[in-house]
Amino acid sequence: MPEPFALPEDAIEERFITASGPGGQNVNKVATAVQLRLDVYALRLHPAVFARLKALAGSRWTQDGAIVVTARVHRTQEANRAEARTRLAALVEKAHVAPARRVKTRPGRAAREKRLEGKAIRAAVKKGRGRIALD
Repeated sequence: MPEPFALPEDAIEERFITASGPGGQNVNKVATAVQLRLDVYALRLHPAVFARLKALAGSRWTQDGAIVVTARVHRTQEANRAEARTRLAALVEKAHVAPARRVKTRPGRAAREKRLEGKAIRAAVKKGRGRIALD
């Protein structure tokens, strides 16, 4: 499976850990889950991309400027390694995409008039709920 975004190998630290959850004896003795740590400062990102990456990473961001991704879905180290690298690359790639700027719009004259008519109708309904004055 080709990676969507190439990450430098020297910025990634890889550790294999035992996975949690069901699996019996095998899950307790085989370290198939992988934990990747990406040193974000080694990527030399643009400040805007860095800020977006930090926001996207959320709780995966550590105080020392690393992103930690853990993959433990598959039964083999190779499959978990591939999934973790793909997820990490997708996260960095998503941070490179700048969000579209919002263009402010104003309501047209007809829309303003329609809103005011609706308010007038509602005001008349509420006014009709008052006490009946006996003259």
